[in-house]
Amino acid sequence: MGITLTCFHLYTGYFGTLPSQQQGAVHLGLALGMIFLLFPATRGSGRQRVPWYDVLLAFAATFTAYYKILFYEEVLRARVTGYSTFDLTIAALGVLFVLEATRRTVGMPIVIMASCAILYALFGNMIPSQILSHPGFSFSQVSPYLWFRESGVFGTPLQISARFIFLFLFFGVVLMHTGVGRFFNDLAFAVTGRFTGGTGKAAVMASSFQGMISGSSIGNTVASGSFTIPMMKNARFKPEVAGAVEASASTGGQIMPPLMGAAAFIMVEYVGVSYREIMYSALIPALLYFAGIFIGVHFEAKRHRILGIPKDQLPSKRKLMLEKGYMLLPLLVIVGTITAGFTPQRAALMGIACAFAVSLIRKETRPSLRKLLLIFEQGARVALPVIVAVASAGIIAGVVGMTGLGSKFAAGIISLADGVLILALLFTMVACIVLGMGLPTTANYVVTATIAAPALINEFGLPPMAVHLFVFYFGIIADITPPVCLAAYAGAGIARANPMKTGFTAVKLAIGAFIIPYAFIFNPMLVMVDVTPLGLASAVLFSLLGIMGVSSALIGYFVRDSLPWERLVMLAAGLAMVVPELLTSGAGLIAMALIGWLQQRRPDSSALKPTT
Repeated sequence: MGITLTCFHLYTGYFGTLPSQQQGAVHLGLALGMIFLLFPATRGSGRQRVPWYDVLLAFAATFTAYYKILFYEEVLRARVTGYSTFDLTIAALGVLFVLEATRRTVGMPIVIMASCAILYALFGNMIPSQILSHPGFSFSQVSPYLWFRESGVFGTPLQISARFIFLFLFFGVVLMHTGVGRFFNDLAFAVTGRFTGGTGKAAVMASSFQGMISGSSIGNTVASGSFTIPMMKNARFKPEVAGAVEASASTGGQIMPPLMGAAAFIMVEYVGVSYREIMYSALIPALLYFAGIFIGVHFEAKRHRILGIPKDQLPSKRKLMLEKGYMLLPLLVIVGTITAGFTPQRAALMGIACAFAVSLIRKETRPSLRKLLLIFEQGARVALPVIVAVASAGIIAGVVGMTGLGSKFAAGIISLADGVLILALLFTMVACIVLGMGLPTTANYVVTATIAAPALINEFGLPPMAVHLFVFYFGIIADITPPVCLAAYAGAGIARANPMKTGFTAVKLAIGAFIIPYAFIFNPMLVMVDVTPLGLASAVLFSLLGIMGVSSALIGYFVRDSLPWERLVMLAAGLAMVVPELLTSGAGLIAMALIGWLQQRRPDSSALKPTT
């Protein structure tokens, strides 16, 4: 079934997709069938054999999706003539199957949200508040709207998943089987390993590379962390710091071009621009994000006197590039194809073809028929949580459109903010992080882009690109923000550290992620809007210095260990430099320089510290 799903997407990607509703039906139908066969109803129960009821559910769930194909013309006509009782039954069952499949693969939070959305559509007329109430809709209106229309389950998010996202997820699986992940780790250690805190800096660099081919925070943390976290601990990084470095760096993979997270492809439709523009707009913020973590690791290493790895123990950059540099070709093909103006779909296919070609060069990466089938199956398995997550998010988005909740929510934000932009941004940030604690990034983006983004764009006149990247960022960093912080939990598990300490440390290291979205809202040049060369250079420089100041304040080190009042000054200076005003940026720069001068004149207290 998984092999069939992968072959279907490769075939339609090359020869042309089916009509959008039929493409989505095959995409979701096969995914639902696989989920009921692969994922047990209760967590922790074994899967030595598939119980009869899951086989029945698999066939029934697939049929509810394929109903749109088998009776395509009748379903279209029913929009005018009215839906039959059987149509309504299929629609209701289809929504229930999506929710149950989502529960099995992703968890309860998004299921609860989608269920509340359905109840809101059915009984919203009973809410006493004028802001949230609506006339109410009957079951015969809600179920077909969510299942048979283009605004519910089979809306834009699922269509993008069926056309683009699956292919890019499969591309990542192919690359990982060619040994590219190990190559990235080796290259990162070769470039940064000899510097102060070299193992930590190498982990940041390796994770940024990994992020180019995988959009999963937790997946990146586990894949890279199994190698980098033990090395960081051996270099005397504390366990919670080692786990936090990997978690924060891996989380940034979703904002790192060329591939980014799956939500970036949905952003193409929501913002109405090409993926190439999304990629260009996201590049500088992504580099600032990783630079911020790099700086945080440097301060942490200096504070604890953690040195680099001796050069003779590191891989040779020259030898590595000569022997395995060809492994970068699939990524270069992806970037080149998108830059040349081809669709993301075509770019993914070209990248996949190149990745398979690259795997044939060396015997150890050359796939046998058995391994090839395994790659095809794993490509489908990796996509399953994404497919049902965007389907459930489509339920929420459909209810938002059906009931007018988006405009009501926007009015609520504007009313609470009372016309003050910074307050509106803070409320939106909190909403994104809270939603991100329970929803996958893609579903979170769909919800916030539907509800919150229009308020910021329409009321405050902000550039759509900056606003959509703003909600995208804060949805992603929920993965390292306590109390949920799933990526930090994964890192803590490998490091054998306290998960909550790891989460708070990850926030300290990735503090740039909380600053950068505000920086590009106030200075859209950072996302390539109305760019001038001098203005862009100035924005990048002061954003970088601002991140450095805030990171120094949180970690407690700049040139020397910082006193409490110095940390407060560095925090204020860092925040001041993010605001694109000459007076505030200049004051922040002077304050930071003053602290650096004072610390330089002070004896190095770290020399008196124990080295363990």
